[in-house]
Amino acid sequence: MLRATVPGVWIGLLVALSFIETPLKFLAPDITVPLALGIGRLVLTAANIAGAVLLVAITVLSLVRPRVRRGALVVLGAIWVTFVVQVAVIRPPLNARTDIVVAGGDPGESSLHILYVIADVVILALLIAYLPLARVAATAPAAIPASVPVHSSR
Repeated sequence: MLRATVPGVWIGLLVALSFIETPLKFLAPDITVPLALGIGRLVLTAANIAGAVLLVAITVLSLVRPRVRRGALVVLGAIWVTFVVQVAVIRPPLNARTDIVVAGGDPGESSLHILYVIADVVILALLIAYLPLARVAATAPAAIPASVPVHSSR
């Protein structure tokens, strides 16, 4: 049950914050771009922390018995790689650009925002792909212990 619930919580968090709240904040009346970026940084930092906690929880839940199947672990590994790239590679220069805008400067054109969104989309797709893989393993019948005799119906 938790193997589906925890990824489901992260899916909801991603959709709500990354795909609904973030774009809408820039459409609010009387909000300046520096203010929207400042709020966005706080929200994304909180979302990244929550994502890290949820990713650790998903990992632990995947490794307790009965363990998820190999396919689920491959997807989980891809989530880890994408998340680390997003937080450790894309996010720091994106924060530096935000600092420039908040200070009143113009950092010029960049594709970092698009790369961040692409990483969010990839994480979302991988979480959705993980769900049926984890569910199958969690609902698979237990193996018959070797010490239990099996009688044929002959």
